[in-house]
Amino acid sequence: MSSKNRNKITPGIQVWIVMKKDQRTGKLTKGAVKDILTKSRTHPHGIKVRLESGDVGRVKEILE
Repeated sequence: MSSKNRNKITPGIQVWIVMKKDQRTGKLTKGAVKDILTKSRTHPHGIKVRLESGDVGRVKEILE
């Protein structure tokens, strides 16, 4: 599922994100979405979210 469309992401779903500090290495962090931070409908680098853990990053993959 595309991680670049805001309408595909809802609070509570499980996702893999890449945090700002991990962009160089590409290390992914898994968690449940708490808040959607990107206001636009789409974003070329992925929708920015805050996870339940408090981590913030761009969604790279949506888990189903």
